[in-house]
Amino acid sequence: MEPGVRANSAAKAVEMVPGVVRRSIAWGERAHVVELHLKKGSNVPLHSHHHEQCGYLVSGRFAFTIGGKTEEVGPGGGWFIPGGVEHGVDVLEDSVAIDVFSPVREEYLDR
Repeated sequence: MEPGVRANSAAKAVEMVPGVVRRSIAWGERAHVVELHLKKGSNVPLHSHHHEQCGYLVSGRFAFTIGGKTEEVGPGGGWFIPGGVEHGVDVLEDSVAIDVFSPVREEYLDR
């Protein structure tokens, strides 16, 4: 991605699992920002990847399981997941979240 600003409307919406839509907002050589819209009752199944992941919940509520421990996250809450750690989400309310990955999730890019 070239340096500069990208409008949200230019980011392709991709349904990852039913009720969970991602948009790749910006990325560089080592970091990747993804916006997520999640519907109440949807679920991101337990999974892991080699990327570090940290995020921020803009609105809504999650039950986030990271490394076998489940905690509720509300608006303004954040998370960090080291690479290789299993994690998943149960969406308790319609939610908007921002995730940052390092390295870039090449499979998420909409070039």
